[in-house]
Amino acid sequence: MTVLVATDGAAALLSLALVVPDLILMDAMMPVMDGFATTERIKADPRLAGVPVIFMTGLTETKDVLRGLAAGGVDYVQKPVVVEELLARIRVHLGNARISQRSQAALDQSGRSLLALDGAGRILWSTPRTVTILAAHFAGEPLPPPVISALLRMIESEDPRSFRHAIEGGELEFTLLTRSGPDEWLFRLSEALDGAEERLLAARHGLTDREAEVLLWISRGKANREISEILGISPRTVNKHLEQVFEKMGIENRASAAAAAVKTLSS
Repeated sequence: MTVLVATDGAAALLSLALVVPDLILMDAMMPVMDGFATTERIKADPRLAGVPVIFMTGLTETKDVLRGLAAGGVDYVQKPVVVEELLARIRVHLGNARISQRSQAALDQSGRSLLALDGAGRILWSTPRTVTILAAHFAGEPLPPPVISALLRMIESEDPRSFRHAIEGGELEFTLLTRSGPDEWLFRLSEALDGAEERLLAARHGLTDREAEVLLWISRGKANREISEILGISPRTVNKHLEQVFEKMGIENRASAAAAAVKTLSS
């Protein structure tokens, strides 16, 4: 094991900005920033949310144990520490974290950028691709307050509609998939940069720019009349472009075209 030491919570956060450890041993009582606040900050960062935090402290009251677990700790070891027991707990939590990381990486490789939020809008976990997307657009802030507010409204109503957030050069789409635990809601995150999806569809399927635009909106479930309003062309022209799309892709209907487009965009 390689051990990095920080003497207070603020110093720990500075270290974590440079390196992501496999596991964190957290004291509760520290100067500058205590272990509870530090753990909450760690768990709010998608890059660090999957790192297990074990509290190792002299605080022994039940309220302190509950506070440590509520902050995001996976375990609570009271001092004086029995080294053999501590090492056994470390091995268990490292094993669980690696299983979780492999599962999230598998979801990521399948083209699914996912994140889970609790009822307060805190990120519980996310796939690696999601971490990359959020870091690129929110400059180290997990989710800005307007996004959290919109997602919480979706959670409160458990409405599966998507929420779109404008970013430079495109938008992010958050779609509520399911309630995956007592206090956990699963979202899919999609990144749509201006023109990027159309260019990919055109290149992959040999389409013109306009045909690729029509196919993109078909994949998003839009009817011909809606597409005509979005693109500023007549529904008849949309239908003609769609016929060309079918011919070039070798398919016969809208459902097949939409499925092929979704597969292309998620690969």
